[in-house]
Amino acid sequence: VATLVDEYKQPGNYKVTFNARHLSTPLEMTSGVYFYQLRAGSFVKTKKLVLMK
Repeated sequence: VATLVDEYKQPGNYKVTFNARHLSTPLEMTSGVYFYQLRAGSFVKTKKLVLMK
């Protein structure tokens, strides 16, 4: 589990790039199904991501 952003942001569009090699225990992400979650106030959205190498 990794938290990419944990700060207040003004309304707008933002882009965040995730690189597992920057974690405290670097991981080689294999092909598979992963889930990510966006939380903003009371809004929560969980989506599926398929990684194919």
